[in-house]
Amino acid sequence: MKNQSSPGLLITLEGGEGGGKTTQIVRLRDKLTELGKDVIALREPGGTTVSEQIREVVLSAKNAGMAYTTEVLLFQAARAQIYREIVLPSLAAGKVVLMDRSRDSSVVYQGIVRGFGRELIEQLNNISTKETYPNLTILFDIPVKQGLERVAKAGTANRMEMQGTEFHEKVRKAYLDLAKEDKSGRWQIIDASKSIDEVEKAVWQVVAEKL
Repeated sequence: MKNQSSPGLLITLEGGEGGGKTTQIVRLRDKLTELGKDVIALREPGGTTVSEQIREVVLSAKNAGMAYTTEVLLFQAARAQIYREIVLPSLAAGKVVLMDRSRDSSVVYQGIVRGFGRELIEQLNNISTKETYPNLTILFDIPVKQGLERVAKAGTANRMEMQGTEFHEKVRKAYLDLAKEDKSGRWQIIDASKSIDEVEKAVWQVVAEKL
């Protein structure tokens, strides 16, 4: 795991839709900043000019007919850009990098659920990230029905969120399987069905152990 030797710390937030990652990454960034850490919070796809343009295409509800192969390669293109431009230089500079999704999202959504296979997706991930793995991955686990209700309430469903319930059930199972199979110790599962404050507390508990 390449980034273990760099002075920085890479923490990724993963999980299905409606788990509250977007809210929690802001709270975690603020807390770490208060402690004097040099922190950067990013999202995938996105984070750079190029990657945000790709995000617009890959997640747009207008592109419901997108081929799965196109989806795979667009996510990887956005990832390659953000790693080259921001993530790798930030880790080399000793910063704490927080990411709302990264390589494991592709393993789950495209490798397992879309059926491209974990091996192929991990090969692409290694090209995109220069073989960089997170030091810590927090899985926000939430029952699919509850997660999708939260998304519906927000009223901003994107192309991935609009997939059927069966798709999201497969995503949840794939994430839990990945986390449970993990031998590196980087995965931590938290119950994202709880209140925002309770989830924040659980997130901090696992992050504090890594610092």
